[in-house]
Parts: sequence; C-alpha cells; structure tokens
Amino acid sequence: MKIKTFNDLFTDQIKDLYNAESQMLKALPKMAKKATDTKLKASFEKHLEQTKVQKERLEKVCEILDIKPTGKKCAAMEGLIEEAKEIIENVKDPYVLDAGLIAASQKVEHYEIASYGTLAEFAKELGNQEVLDILVETLKEEKETDVKLTLVAKKEVNKEAVHQ
Repeated sequence: MKIKTFNDLFTDQIKDLYNAESQMLKALPKMAKKATDTKLKASFEKHLEQTKVQKERLEKVCEILDIKPTGKKCAAMEGLIEEAKEIIENVKDPYVLDAGLIAASQKVEHYEIASYGTLAEFAKELGNQEVLDILVETLKEEKETDVKLTLVAKKEVNKEAVHQ
C-alpha cells in the first residue's frame, strides 16, 4: 500500500496493529502453557481473552473506516514473539523462565501501548471520535496489563528467579 496521506498512514497502522493482535492470539496460549507461576499463567490467560475482544474492536474500527483489516504483516510483533520463543527454548529454570516470559510480554505491552496511543492521537486529529473511543478503551487495558505484569514480577517471580 502506498502511503500518500495522513489517512493512508492511519489505515496502514490500523492494519499493522490488527495483524499484531492476530499474532498474539497464537502466542499467548503458548506463553501461558510455559508459565509456572499461577498468577502469571492467569495473567496470560486473561490477556488472551482481552486480546480476542481487542481484535474484535479493531474489526469494528475497520468497519467504521470501511477498510479490510488484512493485508499487512506486523514485523515488530513477529520479532517480539520470536524473542519470547527464544526464551522458552533456552531457559530451563522455571523461575527464570517466568521472569523471561514477563520481560517478553512487557515488551509486547509497550509496543501495543505505543501503537494504540499513536492511533488514538491519529483518530483525534482526523476528528473520528467513535474510533478514538474504541482505541482509548483498548489502550487503557494494555496499560493495566502492563501494571499487573510488573506487580507479578516484583512481588513474586523476580524474587524467586534471583535465587536460582
């Protein structure tokens, strides 16, 4: 897709984020399966359910904008997921693995926070309040997930991992 206008850029980035969420729907079950800390496992499972809803919200955004959400691959998410796979394959200690999974997951969260925040500002500039409201709702969830992962890391996982 050739990007000539701000609206073209907005469309391109929506498609990119849609693909990112689609990739996460495949990665989160694997991360949850490998997590040994019960709170971390529950966090991944909850985020999987949230991601399903977030993908549906992006489909609604695409419907509003009259665009197809497909046709773009998010290379950034692909790379972040690859990093998580490397952690899963290379870390044998369960406590250290959990710490690594949190690190990988927080990288994803920060990418999503940046993406949703940027797109919310784009929607605001374009005067599309309906799309803005949808994006801000997901942005809030992504920030909350990041905070919860930090708490699990600080209160439990990192303390166990450091002693291994």
